[in-house]
Amino acid sequence: MKDGNSLFFRHSQQSGESVKMSEAYFFDTYALIEIIKGSKNYEKYKDAKVVTTLLNLMELHYSTMKEFGKENALMFFNELRGFMIEFGETDIINANYFKHKQGSNISYVDALGYVLSVKNGVKFLTGDKDFENVDGVEFVRG
Repeated sequence: MKDGNSLFFRHSQQSGESVKMSEAYFFDTYALIEIIKGSKNYEKYKDAKVVTTLLNLMELHYSTMKEFGKENALMFFNELRGFMIEFGETDIINANYFKHKQGSNISYVDALGYVLSVKNGVKFLTGDKDFENVDGVEFVRG
């Protein structure tokens, strides 16, 4: 974890603001964790507009709670709440179609995130090897 500073991300989604921007990325949980850990490979994405879902924040909270403790996990969760986009039933169905097409190794949360990134016209930022050669993915290992 970086020097106790809670400001890992500089841009958040504003209510009603379009996420269709070239500097925006859908951050999967892998990418969020790499930013928090201060990964040099993810440094250039700290100024990007962050897009994610509540489900990614659930995964992030659990992972950071194990590694950084409950207090820090809650701080990360609360800091990132403003970055969430909503999803509906059609998004869930489309995520299942994508997961079925790509294979069962992709998690439901990642499948949903990818579908939402495509829907919102932003790249899906991850280091998850299951996405390495998928269109619309910015693949970066930590």
